Amino acid sequence: MSHALLSDSDIDAVSQVRVVIAPGLVADRALLGEVAEREFAALGVRGVLIHAHDAAEVRAQLPPAPGGAGALVILPGPEDETRELMRDSPDGVVWLDLARVGPVPGAAHIQGRGVEGLAWAIRHAVHRRRRPPTRVPYGGHPDQRGELYLPETDGPHPVVALVHGGYWRSIWGADLMDALCADLAGRGFAAWNLEYRRPDLHGWDVTTADVAAGLAALADLRAPLDLDRVAVAGHSAGAQLALRAAADGARVALAVSLAGVLDLVEADRRHMSTGAVSSALGATAPAEVYLRSCPLLRLPLGVPQLIVQGSGDDLDLVDFGRRYARAASESGDEVTYLEMSGDHFAVIDPAAPIWRTTALAIAKRLDHTGG
Repeated sequence: MSHALLSDSDIDAVSQVRVVIAPGLVADRALLGEVAEREFAALGVRGVLIHAHDAAEVRAQLPPAPGGAGALVILPGPEDETRELMRDSPDGVVWLDLARVGPVPGAAHIQGRGVEGLAWAIRHAVHRRRRPPTRVPYGGHPDQRGELYLPETDGPHPVVALVHGGYWRSIWGADLMDALCADLAGRGFAAWNLEYRRPDLHGWDVTTADVAAGLAALADLRAPLDLDRVAVAGHSAGAQLALRAAADGARVALAVSLAGVLDLVEADRRHMSTGAVSSALGATAPAEVYLRSCPLLRLPLGVPQLIVQGSGDDLDLVDFGRRYARAASESGDEVTYLEMSGDHFAVIDPAAPIWRTTALAIAKRLDHTGG
């Protein structure tokens, strides 16, 4: 792997992905290289790791205009001069902070996921380069936005609205669903990837209101969408938000849980993800908040549901999925339970059999034969 500084013309000939490491970053360089090489291979791209000696060398790697050569990931490190480059950053550049440092307005910024965050940053950069979405705000805050991916075929298109997980914590974002968006668009669906304000920074009521507003915003998009064929699909904690939105009356024909946290009461009792439920809802949240928020306690939802669960996932999530599907059926809801081999992230991996089976089930429910 090369460590020399390269010009844009050199990159065109050598690489599709640049990972630039700024001075002062506290991390083992060899380990970063291992993570990067793994992702380059998984994504089928060529890449290069570049060690910059100062902010000027980092600046030299920025594209002169949006859409410059290759995908670009920059780890800015602690130096102020380098971090200033994050503001008004050109489109297509993904910035990665290993530690949690807070959001950077106006930048594509991943933070707080540690060294493994480099894998997500590379994926984000590559997927956005391969199939750039249209970003549409549905509110005034930077996190009140959706990203719309359209198929190349003529519409109107059935829609899958995606709600990311991350145990309701702001270090996780809509980039988790990038790969699914590209896959869905390739199957002839419009994908609407929702970002929303997370409760650790903004409170629980704001989070649930944002998801409802983001789904309602579909009706205002200037795009060829078939609003009678809309599925909402949430991953992990996002499944709780998706099914709660369906229970609250969101206009959807199908609600999909992908490895969902569907029993908030038991998730809290079992202290899942170091107390994520009480952190999100509030440590002293009254029982009525749980009653409104917990999908299991909202049954029947009155909307057809697809509950998808990897058998190799956290056994508590397997327990939630099985019990929820049984209870939904007993309540009179139309529900399909799909359990297959796979871990927590297989359900959002386009290469995994469990996702391919899920996509076919969504298409069947929405009466869609593919793009």
